[in-house]
Amino acid sequence: MLLNTNQSDKFISFWLLFLTILVGLIIIIGGLTRLTDSGLSITKWNLFTGIFPPFSLESWEKSFSLYKKIPEYKLIYPSMTLYQFKVIYWWEYIHRLLGRVIGIFFIIPLIYLTFKKRLSKSNLFSFYLIFFLILFQGFIGWYMVKSGLIDRTDVSQYLLSLHLTFAIIIFCLLMWNFLKSVSQNYFNSKTKIPFFLPLFFLIVLILQISLGAFVSGLDAGQIYQTWPLMGQNYFPNDSLVSDLFSLKLFETPSLVQFLHRNVAYIMMALFSLILFIIFNNNNLACLRKSAIYVFLFLFLQFFLGILTIIFGAQIFLASLHQLGSIILLTSTLILVFNSSRN
Repeated sequence: MLLNTNQSDKFISFWLLFLTILVGLIIIIGGLTRLTDSGLSITKWNLFTGIFPPFSLESWEKSFSLYKKIPEYKLIYPSMTLYQFKVIYWWEYIHRLLGRVIGIFFIIPLIYLTFKKRLSKSNLFSFYLIFFLILFQGFIGWYMVKSGLIDRTDVSQYLLSLHLTFAIIIFCLLMWNFLKSVSQNYFNSKTKIPFFLPLFFLIVLILQISLGAFVSGLDAGQIYQTWPLMGQNYFPNDSLVSDLFSLKLFETPSLVQFLHRNVAYIMMALFSLILFIIFNNNNLACLRKSAIYVFLFLFLQFFLGILTIIFGAQIFLASLHQLGSIILLTSTLILVFNSSRN
């Protein structure tokens, strides 16, 4: 099938949007995989044969027997049944299968567009960078799983955060390229909001999402189920302030929760400043709609975070909180993109 230039542009836009949605979906499923303790259920990395799940009772029992050899089963779930194993297996299987689907749906159209010379040099560089990151993300994912198979009952929180961060970066790059492909360049404001402010907010948001992986990896959302104080104090009473300047910051659940809370406060203050600048300058009226959406989703995410803490990181609320982070990230990217063209 040959595409003319107009058809090619529409195809690229649809392709990027489709992949952005898939990456957002795999981030959410990855979060559910972590929340259900499903990430170590598949102990072997079979890139091609791993596409197929167990079909027979014998295959299921073989997979279950491999899971029984790792510390998570021996120390945490020694009474797990085959039925319960199937539940966690399917979460991890869907997560891995979707990763393969994303890779295939990215590289095949990319090869076609490259061969047909439908991409500019800048797009070629950007798209092949994304493909490299997708491959590297798969490697990080397996290395993360491997970290929990021998001496630990869970994966490394450092690798979990790195895995999520790269997924977020891939999502941002896909979304940014999609916005470029559909933009009309209609912003002509004479006054510019300092571009570094929305961009800085985006960077802080990505760091906050990465920090959320530490919260999840250490089950830090299940302690100090009070807000605004942590127990009876603003600072957790099981740690020292000096611990904030050591590796204990990323290895102590209470400190990770403390940091996650306070970065949220910083984000609220920072975006309030951005909102003030936009709404006090009529020349920035073109950004107000985008800014309102970001503020609404930020407030919703803040509220969901509080509920998640109060109810001990129940799966439903925690998954909504993760979904909220993707929605907030999307709206923030749109604001940053619009302000960059302002």
